[in-house]
This record gives sequence, C-alpha cells and structure tokens, in this order.
Amino acid sequence: MVFYRVHLDRGRNAFWAMEEESEELFETAQALLDSETGFFTSDVSERLDYVGSALLVMDRVTLDPLWRGHGLAAVLGCEAIHRLMAGCRAIACSPGITDLSSQRLMDRSEWDRVNAMIALGWESIGFRLHRDNVYLLSPLSQELEEQRGVLRGRLAELGAVWRTQES
Repeated sequence: MVFYRVHLDRGRNAFWAMEEESEELFETAQALLDSETGFFTSDVSERLDYVGSALLVMDRVTLDPLWRGHGLAAVLGCEAIHRLMAGCRAIACSPGITDLSSQRLMDRSEWDRVNAMIALGWESIGFRLHRDNVYLLSPLSQELEEQRGVLRGRLAELGAVWRTQES
C-alpha cells in the first residue's frame, strides 16, 4: 500500500506539489484542489466537515494475485486508513487496475468489469465518486466505522478458511 499525506496548510501550494510528485497525484489534485490556493475547492469543502487540514491519498493497494478477489484489499485498506487519517479532512483514491501484467485483462470488457469491482470494494467502506474517477471519503463517515467491524469479521472468516485449507 502506498499513501500520501498532503498538507494543505504548510505554506507550499499543495496542488503544484502533487503535480510535481506524480501524474496520478496531479489527477487527484485537479479534481479536489484549487490551483491558485492549493486548498480544497468550494464544492469539496462543502462536502466535508472540518476535522483537519490534510488530505490522505490512497495511491496504490497491491495484492499478490492469489489473494485478489476475496475482499482483502478493502479490509487492509480500511485498517490502514484508520491508522493514517488523524488530522485529515478527506481521504481520496482513484480505484482501478495498476498491475498491467495480467494477460486476462487484454479484453476491454474484462478490464471494465475488474475496474468496476475494485470501485465497488472502495465504495463498500464509504468512498463516493466525486469527479473524474476520484473518490472521496470523510474521516467522520459512519459507514467507514460500521464497515470496519464487518470487514474485520470477513478477515476472521478468511483466516479460518485458510487455516482449514492448510491442515
């Protein structure tokens, strides 16, 4: 997992700092931040309670192919977000495939299906589409808190299944 904590109140324009770091972060900045001020745009600010000033960007979650498709990314992502979100006003992600090594994703319909499944996984913990495939989550989201318990239960079930297969 790769996360970035972007401080919007440290004197440097966060919009341009994200542009310098990577194309993916720049796309997130374009959807959420004002290029002149480096702060959240007014439409983003209206959606979020003020609980901090930073932006947490979940940039990448990569699982070994054997573990994909079991909902494990959402479980682990949720736990990581809980540990990292203190002082953040928003968490953002752009769900989609980043591992282009799989030959089965050469077909456009399969590519779209897998991307939709990834987006559904992040929506299950409370992320909502904002604009241009950039999803937002408030650290105060009740759905995030409720899903954390559900996901921990799912992780325990996966562990039990794995243990029985190992025996």
